[in-house]
This record gives sequence, C-alpha cells and structure tokens, in this order.
Amino acid sequence: MLSRWFNKKQVSGPPAAATGLTGPRVPRHSSGWAALRKRLQAGPGLRIIDTGYTSPSNINYLTSLGHSVLMADPVHTACTGDWQNGVDEDDNPIWDVDGYLDQALNFSGRTFDVVLLWTALDYLPEGLLAPVVAHLYSATNPGGQVLAFFHTRTHGEETAHCRFHLTAGDDVEVQLAQPFPIQRAFTNRSIEQLFAGWSAHKQFLAKDSVSEVIMTR
Repeated sequence: MLSRWFNKKQVSGPPAAATGLTGPRVPRHSSGWAALRKRLQAGPGLRIIDTGYTSPSNINYLTSLGHSVLMADPVHTACTGDWQNGVDEDDNPIWDVDGYLDQALNFSGRTFDVVLLWTALDYLPEGLLAPVVAHLYSATNPGGQVLAFFHTRTHGEETAHCRFHLTAGDDVEVQLAQPFPIQRAFTNRSIEQLFAGWSAHKQFLAKDSVSEVIMTR
C-alpha cells in the first residue's frame, strides 16, 4: 500500500530531485525490474526509453552499464496539453493523436531495445492509449521489451501518480509525482488485448494492487 511505502524510512538522496516530484523515495520490491535488470547487466549497447520526469539516478545507472537513454514523459504531455479537437456526432472526444505523439514520443526514427513504461498507461486519456502502444511497438526492435506496471483498481492511496527510480538491486524507489488522476484499471485480459500484437508477455505477482508485466516485441 502507498501509505506503507511512504511511512518507511527515506532512502538516500534528496527528497525531490526534479520539478513535479515530491517527498521521499521509498523502496518497493519489483520482480519485473529484477528480471529485466538481468538483461541490462548482460552486456552494453542497448537503447532504452525511460518514461516519467527526468531521473538523474536512472540515467546514471543505465549509462554506467553502457546503455543509451532517452527520457520521455507521455503522461505529463497528455495531461497538460490541449489535445482534444472537439467531439464527434456521438459526443466522443476527437484527439489530435499525431500532434500528441510528435511532442510526447518523437524518436526521430530511432528504435529501442527496452522501454521502462512504468504506470504511464493508467493515466493516459482513452483516445491516446492504443495509439501510444502502437507507436511504441513500431519504435521497439524485434525482441525488445517493455516493462509496464498496471493498477488493478482505480481507488485507494496506491493509485497516486508516482515516479519510479531504478536501483542496482531488486527494488525500485517510488516517489510521488504530479497528481494526475488515474484513468483506468487493468485486468490480465485487458493487458493482453492492448498488447495483442506483441509476441509474448510475462506477468509478475505483486501485493499492492499493481500488476507488473514484461512485454516482448
């Protein structure tokens, strides 16, 4: 539970390393990160996308292993930009998908081996959800992997928008971020449907209403 995370002793480092991040970083065990870290430690030269507010500690850790890192913040861009262009005849929102992707996830033709997506998909407006997954698919190399976390419910302290910071162990450090509202919860079936075009996915059990999944391109 989030209250248990943030009642723990603060780990080393400043309480807020970037604009939009507040409070201490606290450790949370992540089986998904533990599994993905083995690939990152196997050899250098991977291209990685890390989503969320810029985390200098993430950049330092990944580059120390010999990888290159691109930072992107699709949630902040989606929630602070004006991407809705009216509604259709059924009063459904019309989204400027191309404009949003060009600003939030413009990779200039580069492709990647690993995407640290964290909980980003839980906070995107519905009209941007599938386009973001399709865009990441096209930007991920065959055999590339996405680490994503999914909330399994939409109420409770644990649904607060957070940033995840990497460690050299099996924990990630969780830090409160700008309070964007959660948009949806996911089931195993809805995750499979959203990533239907991907070759495989592996799910990891969690105890805090957050499901961890590694998708393979």
